Amino acid sequence: MFDLKRLVRKNIRNLKPYSSARSEFVGMAEVFLDANENAFGSPAGNGYNRYPDPRQTEIKQRVAAIKGVDPTQMFVGNGSDEAIDLLFRIFCEPGRDEAVICPPTYGMYRVSADINDVNVREIPLTTEFQLDVPAILSGISEWTKLIFICSPNNPTGNLMQRKSVIQIAKNVNGIVVVDEAYIDFASEPSLTKELGNLPNLVILQTFSKAWGMAGLRVGLAFASPEIIDLMNCVKPPYNVSGIAQQAVVDALDDQKRVEQWIESALQQRTFLAATLRRFDFVETIYRSDANFILVKVSDADALYHFLLEEKVVVRNRNNVELCGGCLRTTVGTPEENRRLIEALESWCKSRIDSE
Repeated sequence: MFDLKRLVRKNIRNLKPYSSARSEFVGMAEVFLDANENAFGSPAGNGYNRYPDPRQTEIKQRVAAIKGVDPTQMFVGNGSDEAIDLLFRIFCEPGRDEAVICPPTYGMYRVSADINDVNVREIPLTTEFQLDVPAILSGISEWTKLIFICSPNNPTGNLMQRKSVIQIAKNVNGIVVVDEAYIDFASEPSLTKELGNLPNLVILQTFSKAWGMAGLRVGLAFASPEIIDLMNCVKPPYNVSGIAQQAVVDALDDQKRVEQWIESALQQRTFLAATLRRFDFVETIYRSDANFILVKVSDADALYHFLLEEKVVVRNRNNVELCGGCLRTTVGTPEENRRLIEALESWCKSRIDSE
C-alpha cells in the first residue's frame, strides 16, 4: 500500500510555509497595499512593480483544460529543474536516502541529487535503450525515494515502453518521476491519464521545447493533489515571474501555431534522418520521438570539433554510457539543417583530401 506520508521528510511534514497576502486572498481587489511594492510603477514597464500571482491561477486553469487534468493536480515552476529540485527536498533525507536514474539520461537528475546530498543508484537502460524493469525492481532499497524516467529519453530520443513505466510505478513505494519534456513530438500520448491510477506518479512537462519558450523558464508537474500541495508549500512564494506567466497565457491563445511548428519539426526530423543515412561515416541513426536525433558516427570527437569550426554546434555524447561514438543533433529549421548537411559534406571532402 502506497503511503505518501511515510515518504515525506519529517521537517517538510512539519513545515509552515511562507504565506503572502496574495496567496491568502481570493477574489478581485482594486487597491493592493499588502506587499510593500513601489506603488508608483516601474521604469521597466507597466505592471512590473507588482508581484506575480503566486498560484499561477490562470495558467493552471488553461493548461488543465488542455491536458484533461484538474488544476489541483498541477504545479507550475521555474522550469522543470525547479520541480526536480523540489522533489529531492520533499522526499529525500540528505546523506541517507537515494534516487534511481537510468543512464543514459538527463544530467540534471544527478546534479540535483548531488546538490541535495542524495545518493544516486544507477540502473542502466538496456542496449535497446529501454527500462530494465527486473533490474530496477530488484535494485531499489528501503531508502529509494525517487525513480527518474525520461520519456522520450534524452539523449537517446526514444519513448520508454508504457507498460514498463506502469509496472514500476505499481511495484515500488517511492515516487516515480516521468520526465516528458519532449512528449509533444512523440507518437504516443502523455501518461497524465494514469495519474488517477498511480498515486506515486509525477509527470514533468515544459514550455521550453515545443512551445518555444526556453528563455522564459516555465515548467509543469502533474501529480496527485497531495503531492502538488507539498510542492506548493516548499516552493518560493513568487517562483514564476509575471512576464513569464503572461507570455504563457498569450501563447495558449495560439496553440494552432505551436501544432504547426511540431508538424514542421517532425517533417524535418524525417528529412534529416534520411539525409544522414547517405553519409558513409554514419553508422547508426536511432529512432527518435523527440525533436532531436542521436547518431553514431565513425569518429565522434573529430567530427564534433570539425562542426564547431564550421560554426555548427551539436552535442557530443561520445563519453555517455551506451552512447559511445554518438552525436546528438537538434532538429533545426530547414536552413539550419541545410547548414549542418553542408558541414557534413565538407567533412567528407576533407577526409577524402587527406587520404
